Amino acid sequence: MDITDFLLRHGGAARAGQLKRAGFGRAALDGAVASGVVVRASRGVYGIPGAGSLGDALAHGGLLTCVSAAPIYNLWVLAEPGVLHLCRSHRLRSSKIVEHGRAKHARHGWLPAVGLADVLLHSLHCLPELEALVMVQSAVGRADIELDFLRAKLPGPRNGKARSVLDLVIPRSDSLLEVLANTHFRRAGLRVRRHVFIPGVGEVDFLIEDCLVVETDGSTHFEPKAVKRDQRRNNRSILGGYLVLRYYYADVVHSPDEMVAEILAVLDLRRQGKFALLDAVPVAP
Repeated sequence: MDITDFLLRHGGAARAGQLKRAGFGRAALDGAVASGVVVRASRGVYGIPGAGSLGDALAHGGLLTCVSAAPIYNLWVLAEPGVLHLCRSHRLRSSKIVEHGRAKHARHGWLPAVGLADVLLHSLHCLPELEALVMVQSAVGRADIELDFLRAKLPGPRNGKARSVLDLVIPRSDSLLEVLANTHFRRAGLRVRRHVFIPGVGEVDFLIEDCLVVETDGSTHFEPKAVKRDQRRNNRSILGGYLVLRYYYADVVHSPDEMVAEILAVLDLRRQGKFALLDAVPVAP
């Protein structure tokens, strides 16, 4: 194993002491730096070019947490962090770093990051509601952590806001779009069922008020084959007596109010008899 392989297996960055214990002496390290395959991130910290936040964490003497640690645990995020979120034993003021204090649970096994529990708990206290929600949803949905565990770590009135985010987590969500859309629909007072099987169509993301199919489509739905498949599903849904609306990332994430307004408008038109639909029979989820 060469030094770049070692760094890649350790997230892209390591301290000089780690490299020395792995058998990379001063000559090997100096040679790698001179050739440009390794960069000196700060005193005693080395990484491959583009090591990014991992190298920054080591350079600042901290552990990544909150949204900065999301890539390590493959958590959904709505936006890339503009600052570094760290746990450090000694807090230092910096406009480029959000300090989260000491970690309370076991850290990551080898990367400079806190454990998943601390990542999620810090996000619940730090991030806007929906940004924290998608991180928690992705971890809970994969069974990487129990919702009850997180809830137990947030007792008392001071944690009420964080617990309210946990109330928005749903048992299953195939994408961050689904959990966000579900939140917006329910807050609009809509009667929503998720992952409903419709004969001849298959499983749909949402069935609203037992008459309106709503699908939330990610980037995979832009492939030509997927577009044709979705159009055929739309046709079969309409033949089955349902209305159909489809929304994409920009709609759900950036224009949720417009999305909900359209849904409410369609439902109102249906109540007025503007659509010559058959009376759809609700189907079991």
